[in-house]
Amino acid sequence: MTLEQRRTGLDAGIEGWQRVSGKLVAVEIAGVLALALLGAAIGAVLLLANPVLGWIVIGADVVVAVIRLVIAPRRVRSIGYVLRADDLVFRRGILFSRLVAVPYGRMQLVDVNRGPVARLLGLAELRLVTAAATSNITIPGLPEPVAAEVRDLLIDRAEERRVGL
Repeated sequence: MTLEQRRTGLDAGIEGWQRVSGKLVAVEIAGVLALALLGAAIGAVLLLANPVLGWIVIGADVVVAVIRLVIAPRRVRSIGYVLRADDLVFRRGILFSRLVAVPYGRMQLVDVNRGPVARLLGLAELRLVTAAATSNITIPGLPEPVAAEVRDLLIDRAEERRVGL
C-alpha cells in the first residue's frame, strides 16, 4: 500500500494510526546494551576505589538494563502517527504518554536522520520542527522509503498551508 493510498484513508479521522517498524526494537536494544556496557565500565572502575559503591552501580546498571530490555517491544508498539487533513498527530509512551497534533502550516523543518544501527536495518527517523519547542516531534523507526515519502508529503502540505510567513 502506498503512502497516498494510506493518506486518503487517514484523512477521514484518527482511526488510521500507522505504527513504526518492528525493527526499531533492535535499535532500542542496541542502545540499552551500549549504555549497560558504559555503566558496567564505570562500575568496574569504581570497584577499584570503593568495592561497595562499585557493586551498587553494577547492580543498578543490570536492573535498569533488564527493565529497559523487557519494556522495549511494548514501548516501540506505542509509537504511532496519523496524517489527517490539516495536521499530523503523533503518539508515544507507555506510562507517560504523549499525543501531539502539529498543523502542517506550522512546520518549519522536516528532516530525515539515520543512525548507524538504524541505517544497517534500513530505518530512519523523521524530525519535525515548529516554532513552539514543545510541539517538535521525532518519529523513529520508519523504513527509509516511507520516511522519504512522508517527508515529501509533509513539505508539500506545509507549503500549501504556510501560516504567517
